[in-house]
Amino acid sequence: MKRIAITLLTLFLLSPSTAFGQTRNRSTSRQKPTTATAEATRVIQVRTQGAQRVAEQIKLLTRFIYILGGANSGIAAVDEAVRRNEASPTVVQQNQQSKASVKSSIMAFREGLDKLEIDFRATPELQPYYIKLAGVAAGAAAAEEQAAANQFDRSGRTLLDVVNRLADVLVIMRQ
Repeated sequence: MKRIAITLLTLFLLSPSTAFGQTRNRSTSRQKPTTATAEATRVIQVRTQGAQRVAEQIKLLTRFIYILGGANSGIAAVDEAVRRNEASPTVVQQNQQSKASVKSSIMAFREGLDKLEIDFRATPELQPYYIKLAGVAAGAAAAEEQAAANQFDRSGRTLLDVVNRLADVLVIMRQ
């Protein structure tokens, strides 16, 4: 009898333990995101949207500055021809329209940068980046004043400084 008990006990200990384990599979259920996770996701989303807006301003400004370089040389050439009294009235009229177009474009950039600054200042998730962004609209306003004084080359250089500041903001936002 002892021999049978020892044999049964040995078989019991050597048998696979999974046969005596749990029969129900455990799986992790999908939990709803916690409010902290949802908040972090929202912060990332707002920051990404802000960075996209800064990037869009950079793209628009650099394209404009590129075009301004060519327009500036044409405007300067016509202005020189006007001083020598060699320009036709049609060319002078086109030159005035070009100047007005450049001035209105710079004004539109200033207004867009004003709105960007206001949005960064008013959005809590973007406020840490506002410090670096502050002043880009003032730079565009300075470029606008320079263009109003027919200093288009200087205005373009001022806009390059604005682009540099926007790029600095974008770098900080991507960290």
